[in-house]
Amino acid sequence: MNKIFKWLSVFIAALFVSVNSFAQQQQDSMELMRSNGKIYVVVASCFIIVTGLFVYVFLIDRKIGKLEKEN
Repeated sequence: MNKIFKWLSVFIAALFVSVNSFAQQQQDSMELMRSNGKIYVVVASCFIIVTGLFVYVFLIDRKIGKLEKEN
């Protein structure tokens, strides 16, 4: 049990160190993307994907509703 706790604490510490360094790097890349105008392409792409998923789920729900009414 002590060995598991030791490995778990090492894993959590390594996770916090990597998240901290990633967060610092991400701020610079976000600033770079914002200055180049590429962030708007990313936001538009995410919006299109999410909208497509909602439309797909809506159409599937209508088809399932029609099948339920037939039975």
